[in-house]
Amino acid sequence: MPESILSVEHLKKHFPTKQGLVRAIDDITFSVAPGDTLGLVGESGSGKTTTAQCVVGMYPPTSGEIRFKEEQIGTAFKRRPKYVKGDLRIVFQDPGSSLNPKRTIKQILSIPLKVHHIGTQHDRLARMKELLNMVELPADEYLYKYPQAIGGGEKQMVALARALATNPSFVLLDEPTSALDVSVQGKIINLLIRLQRELNLTYLFITHDLSLMRNVSSRVAIMYLGKLCEIAPTVEFFERPIHPYTKMLLSSIPVVSDAEEALKPRKAISKGEIPSPVNIPPGCSFHSRCLARNGRCAEDDPAMVEVAEGHFVRCHAALESELSGHGPA
Repeated sequence: MPESILSVEHLKKHFPTKQGLVRAIDDITFSVAPGDTLGLVGESGSGKTTTAQCVVGMYPPTSGEIRFKEEQIGTAFKRRPKYVKGDLRIVFQDPGSSLNPKRTIKQILSIPLKVHHIGTQHDRLARMKELLNMVELPADEYLYKYPQAIGGGEKQMVALARALATNPSFVLLDEPTSALDVSVQGKIINLLIRLQRELNLTYLFITHDLSLMRNVSSRVAIMYLGKLCEIAPTVEFFERPIHPYTKMLLSSIPVVSDAEEALKPRKAISKGEIPSPVNIPPGCSFHSRCLARNGRCAEDDPAMVEVAEGHFVRCHAALESELSGHGPA
């Protein structure tokens, strides 16, 4: 495996509530190599956004390690060095709530430059214009506007420009297109791909849209109820899914042609509803909905096992099928 820029090991984040303990993240391990895009995919409540918040330092982890460029950054007892905060940035899901409506775009972009002591006042103005032009917004037209005067896609471009202000090497994208019109989503995705190539960026791309990952990510990780189910290189992930939950997600992707339908795995069916995060069933958290479950699934929580180079799966039934030589059902 290539040297990692971000390494997450046995990460847990639990929240005590009146109803019980919410295990938002329950022992996950993954890494992201420099220049790659890891797509972290899951339904609402799976824990993917909490993972992002722990990585950027919004929440301290309950246990486990987060390492960025080999430095331990995930701890409640140590302030992150300022250079880490400038090198690891986040773009939030809703630009309407992440941009201060009382500040102009110039004021918004100036904040990270001032906090990180980047340049003189003249240098900062030049940098702000450069950032806006970088995200395809004419600087002279947008610099003195307020967020409410521009569209949703333009707001997200400003949020991206703000994230890039400190010349980061790693950007965490928390569903950056889900709050946007479909007509704008493609433009934002193309912009992200171009900037990654030009600036040599590494992305952790969090989304619930699995179909988006085929053209954006280099690796895909599937999350369910605080745990990772499957991690694989993107091509193998779409061509050879193994976990029953992964197959269910892939088989439900809408398509527009018979050729695309033929590429999808056989229709996978689950039963029941997603369990409450304060009452997660013992054993495999997916077993109560899985038609492929066996006797072990309700008792033993499966470990993540590497079934091929870079392809990890956490499922008793799927692994038994792999080891027997039958391959994925």
